[in-house]
Amino acid sequence: MYSFSALVITGLLCLLSGAAIGAVVLYVFRTQILGRDLEQRLHEAESSLQGYQRDVAEHFSQTSQLVNNLTSAYREVHEHLADGALKLATPAISRKILDSANTNLSGSTKAYISEQRIEPPRDWAPKAPGAKGALSEDYDLRDDHHDATHLPTESADDYDFDGKTSRY
Repeated sequence: MYSFSALVITGLLCLLSGAAIGAVVLYVFRTQILGRDLEQRLHEAESSLQGYQRDVAEHFSQTSQLVNNLTSAYREVHEHLADGALKLATPAISRKILDSANTNLSGSTKAYISEQRIEPPRDWAPKAPGAKGALSEDYDLRDDHHDATHLPTESADDYDFDGKTSRY
């Protein structure tokens, strides 16, 4: 008959060969198994993105409609106030109201803005006559960097960074 050691060695060889065959089969079919999972996750992500894009488009469409409604309501309120002012106010005030409405509608406010003189910001910092202001490009730049009056009066030893010592 067979010896026990031959039986154990045969069993181990069968186990190792089965594990090797299983590893090869798993390696070959791994791409198919993982590919399906990745493909499913990709489809879920695409559908989620499309849903989000639909929601964004719907949001901006509704916002546009609401802004149009607001503009229309503003126009109706303005017309109502103008009609009431024309009926209830004196002719001089009515003429002023009509002129201001025509000015706003004709776009002459654009011409008014372009007629204004636009200036760069002024240097409002207080300064001595003839001195450079705080907005000057070379403000506070000196050649005498070794001036003894600008020595630091404090050092790192003056501060308690860790909070463990009490100096006073």
